Amino acid sequence: MTQAAFLNPTHAPVLAQTGTKAGTRFLVLDSWRGICALLVALFHFPTSSMISQSAFIGSSYLFVDFFFVLSGFVIASSYGNRLNEPDDIARFALVRLGRIYPLHLVMLLAFAAFETLRLMLPQLHGTGAAPFTGGFDLKSFVANLFLLQGVGFESQLTWNAPSWSISAEFFAYLLFAGTVFIAGTRAWVWFVAAAVTAPLFLLAFSTNHMDVSFDFGFIRCLYGFSLGALLAWFQHDSIAEARQALAEGRARLAWTVAEVVMVAVIIAFVSLAGDNDAGIAAPFVFALALYLFAHEGGWISIMLRAPAMLMLGALSYSIYMVHIFVQARMINVGGLIERKLGMGLVGDIWLRGEDATGFGTGSPWIGFVAIVVMLVATITVSWFTWRFVEMPAMAWFRRLAKRI
Repeated sequence: MTQAAFLNPTHAPVLAQTGTKAGTRFLVLDSWRGICALLVALFHFPTSSMISQSAFIGSSYLFVDFFFVLSGFVIASSYGNRLNEPDDIARFALVRLGRIYPLHLVMLLAFAAFETLRLMLPQLHGTGAAPFTGGFDLKSFVANLFLLQGVGFESQLTWNAPSWSISAEFFAYLLFAGTVFIAGTRAWVWFVAAAVTAPLFLLAFSTNHMDVSFDFGFIRCLYGFSLGALLAWFQHDSIAEARQALAEGRARLAWTVAEVVMVAVIIAFVSLAGDNDAGIAAPFVFALALYLFAHEGGWISIMLRAPAMLMLGALSYSIYMVHIFVQARMINVGGLIERKLGMGLVGDIWLRGEDATGFGTGSPWIGFVAIVVMLVATITVSWFTWRFVEMPAMAWFRRLAKRI
């Protein structure tokens, strides 16, 4: 809802008529979420292929910030005027917990089960740390259990490493709800303050540019989330008017050119900014992309509305949460095969200036095939976790929230 609608409730029916009311699905943005999840998976997968070695994939950790901006946009769009009573906040917290926690718990238990298996089978130890040590110790397990791994309680990435972001995001949800409940129509002022001070904080204190997680991950999340919330707060009317014009068939070519340019800007920015302080501007770049693609005006948007892309968007959270486990088990299996057959599958490689254990020591083509296998395996596993964990859990938590 726009600022005008917050200040003058009589504007709300206009928004409802133009299709920007709470609950509206931005289908193209869902597809973008799926693309970003796959790019993060590629970033984490070590191979000697040109894909893994490219500057773009090497900095694709920045697409986590697209998730944060999109979450702020969607949450503010859906709940900006629905958090007026304590019961509203309780329902909101339950629904959001049901969205992220069940799959997080399942994956945490999957990692714990594998650590137990390593404890029982010494041949699985490999050259890594002993079971239940390092980032897989019991203290960190408890922190992960209570979603504390991304808000400063840990000194390293632990267990299912990407889950730091859902830890940070959950507390951003709660802060958003409390801010809207207390500040009402002036809540946007606090989001402006967060969007201004967070990047300054990262510039001053981060030694890894935008690549912060367990340490300053909450600040990074709050930065992107606030920008997304502000975009929803002030731009619903313009998006609605543009969508109405596009429905009448106007300006399709102009929007297509804008979308092509935006994709080029994203690729160039990520490729050039991931290893320096310029990367701290990523949420602003992604906020601009989100604003453009929310209009769904060009031919790229039409392609992103294809059923396969929408399915990818539906699987995005599962892709994000399962990919590290899939990749780690692939390396385990590849290592076992390598020790038996010596095919050059898995070994020491040089990746982004550091030593790593990955695929393709014998040939970069082995690394490329491994990427294809990893993507297929990740998407397949994600379908099962989406179908049998995410969907039932969300339905159960929604029913529970309605009882309040």
